Amino acid sequence: QVQLVESGGGLVQAGGSLRLSCTASGRTFSTYLMAWFRQVPGKEREFVGGMNWNGDSTDYADSVKGRFTISRDNAKNTVYLQMNSLKPEDTAVYLCATEGRPRPGVRRVGDEYDFWGQGTQVTVSS
Repeated sequence: QVQLVESGGGLVQAGGSLRLSCTASGRTFSTYLMAWFRQVPGKEREFVGGMNWNGDSTDYADSVKGRFTISRDNAKNTVYLQMNSLKPEDTAVYLCATEGRPRPGVRRVGDEYDFWGQGTQVTVSS
């Protein structure tokens, strides 16, 4: 069974930075797309960004482009989300996700993903 565990969330002031981590277990990590989403109560889950298996294809939501960066270390089974210039509207629970089968490219729709972590809270104060 695939397990995803996020860490690194917390409280930060606007303009600050955080780095989130998501460590996977239960299968070969390096073959699969990894993505980050975020969820605010009462709102739909939002795609943040994703990276394909070898890192040569990435996609970001317009709202975070230029501020957030995804990277992955396949040797550590971990994907990262570096978040800079944080804004209060970035406040959310951040979740990582992966698919059940290897496919090329990056997908923005949450229903395309089969496995999810529990999430880590990011709170940005103004």
